[in-house]
Amino acid sequence: MKFLLWCILLVLCWPLALMALVLYPLVWLFLLPFRLLGIAVEGALGLVWAIVTLPARMLRAL
Repeated sequence: MKFLLWCILLVLCWPLALMALVLYPLVWLFLLPFRLLGIAVEGALGLVWAIVTLPARMLRAL
């Protein structure tokens, strides 16, 4: 789908399409630390949620 949209952009405005082709990897590299930070925060929040709900799960198992 992305490739098809890029082909349409190439036909309509080829300089913009070539600029997008060059900048896409740079933007991906720039956003990579934020993705890693999001994964770390999601893991930490999952751990806190597991600790908070542990007593309820243990009582339910009885």
